[in-house]
Amino acid sequence: MQDATAMTDHSGLSDAPSESGMPDSAVQEKNTAQEKTARLDRDTLSEGWAEVGRLPRVLATTKLGAKTDLGRVRDNNEDKFDFSEPDDMAVLATKGCFYAVADGMGGHSAGQVACELALKTMIQAYYADPSADTEGSLRRAVVEANALIFETAQAVPDRHGMGTTLTGAVVREDRLTLVQVGDSRAYLLRAGAITQVTEDHSWVAEQVRLGTMTLADAQVSPFRNIITRAMGTAASVEPDVFTHELRVGDTLVLCSDGLSGHVEPPEILETVQAHSPSGAAGALIEAANARGGRDNITAVVLTVRALTPPAAAEPAADDPAGAVKEEKASRWGRRK
Repeated sequence: MQDATAMTDHSGLSDAPSESGMPDSAVQEKNTAQEKTARLDRDTLSEGWAEVGRLPRVLATTKLGAKTDLGRVRDNNEDKFDFSEPDDMAVLATKGCFYAVADGMGGHSAGQVACELALKTMIQAYYADPSADTEGSLRRAVVEANALIFETAQAVPDRHGMGTTLTGAVVREDRLTLVQVGDSRAYLLRAGAITQVTEDHSWVAEQVRLGTMTLADAQVSPFRNIITRAMGTAASVEPDVFTHELRVGDTLVLCSDGLSGHVEPPEILETVQAHSPSGAAGALIEAANARGGRDNITAVVLTVRALTPPAAAEPAADDPAGAVKEEKASRWGRRK
């Protein structure tokens, strides 16, 4: 693992200068050139992978709920979530479905730009990568997204110092692959228990892992907003990337620190168990807001309903009941 990036204050504030010394027209032209992202043509990406023709061993039937909220203190929302759930079997077999949350930082609305660039570029780069190696494709996508954010921040004065966290997940067949940069989190709920499966890249979390600070002290530390790795704050960043086996009944929760800073894991577990994924996402955000909502809040809740072979999952062509059922549930990540 490379050296950590320079510590970044994740409070949403920035001391970066807003005056560039350039004519306004030149600044505007540079802003437009740097912040424009390519249109995410998911149909073209799917068509390219469809030529491979491979079928998945098993298909994950999932139910998704996601919500983001301003909170009670911030003037703008620098959190974002995004996902891609391809229809094509070859794409699902080779790349799977992608889900992620990002929590931007930098002031002057730069955090919104950073998380938008991160998520759009991650999806584009991941599905465009010709490799079937999920972990390798995610690492290369992080390199591409990080470079774009960093270069934009260097070129546009009002964006200097911007960056974002990233917690992403790929569901491919019966495997869950996670990519982590920063202090947003992924929790895995299984068999009545909840586990934080990502590590926070923050100063206080590092002190807890070293044994120099207790978890209770970390939660109230004035340095809890200092993160040690972020997308776009340096020319390169090293993500954590790892894979878990998926099981029927598993639920994945991706969230920003606006949620994890207010709602403890046992309550996340209880809330998810009591609601549908959509209802759980809303209830978790309500709980964080009820305790002050001091930051933007984002929750993505994904439950694995079934893992079935393609032939068993695909309704027969002359089966009208199967066709109706497909409209009501997610099948292989497809929603109608």
